[in-house]
Amino acid sequence: MIRKFPPQDFLWRLSTLNIIVITAAILLSGLAIYNTACALVGSMGGLNDLQQARFNSLLFNYLLIFISVTIVSGSLLQYYVTKKLVNPVQKLIESTKQMREGEYPDPVSVSARGEIGELAGHFNGLVAQLKSNDADRNKLVSDLSHELRTPLTNLNGYLKALRDGDIQGDEELYDALLNESKRLTEMTEQMELLKEWGETASHHYTKLDLMNIAELTEQCVEMFQLELERNNIPLMTDMEDYNFKMNADGVQQVVTNLIDNAVNHHHGTAPIAVKGRMQNGFYQVSVSGPGPLIPADERERIFERLYRLDTSRNRGTGGSGLGLAIVKEIINKHEGETGVSSEDGINTFWFTVPVK
Repeated sequence: MIRKFPPQDFLWRLSTLNIIVITAAILLSGLAIYNTACALVGSMGGLNDLQQARFNSLLFNYLLIFISVTIVSGSLLQYYVTKKLVNPVQKLIESTKQMREGEYPDPVSVSARGEIGELAGHFNGLVAQLKSNDADRNKLVSDLSHELRTPLTNLNGYLKALRDGDIQGDEELYDALLNESKRLTEMTEQMELLKEWGETASHHYTKLDLMNIAELTEQCVEMFQLELERNNIPLMTDMEDYNFKMNADGVQQVVTNLIDNAVNHHHGTAPIAVKGRMQNGFYQVSVSGPGPLIPADERERIFERLYRLDTSRNRGTGGSGLGLAIVKEIINKHEGETGVSSEDGINTFWFTVPVK
């Protein structure tokens, strides 16, 4: 359709149609005025046939000039107005062509208001969102390739060496290979979890359960008891008892990820503290523990997918870089907020969810 009816052709078609309509309307109006005026003057009397003929001729000439000027000026005016209306559409069509060819066009600049201006605004927003999504996707693929390359290289290298007899397997080596395999499995599972939560981006949850947040948090803490005892890490909880509707699986995943993050990065003797309080219609949960300082300029990025602090890129403690991204994804779907503070050697990760 775009090739068959280009914008310039459409402008001329529309202008021609409008000019025909304007001309017809003016001619009919002029004819009606001429006939009515001639009839009225004739019915009044006082004019002989010659005077009546002169009046009719003079009126016809005046109307002919007036009609000609009106048609020309009206046609020019409507062409100008039509062009102003069609130009934004032409820009949108050209931008759409660029998108179809795989390019992102520059923002469409439209001075018109109303529906055309609103359409251009939505189009610019759509292009910006697509560019952002494309950049995020490319970054995700690049980061994921980087994250997978090292463990896969390790596995391939050791397995090839074992096959060729270059090294002998022992319990320590097998444990290391198993850990790399587990890390790959965990990463793929977390990517799948992110995908599942991301699929609900266009709507809010329909599955909301009335749950006690303190009891749910206690269940999460119980799952870490063995690991806490093995690593001699103290943990204390201080949760305000409160019942409200939430997606129980999602909130449980969030609390679990935050505690797991605190355990993995625990450094020192201070306990991990899990606290919860009602504040102005929101319930806030915080998980704090001793660990490396998180620079202020990295506290927002720490919730991005596959992002790790440079100081924690050690894969033994750095995790998959997806746990906090899952936290943010789930809390965003709950219309809540996430954040982190880092001071005096204590890192505190928190989230809020509206009480419904």
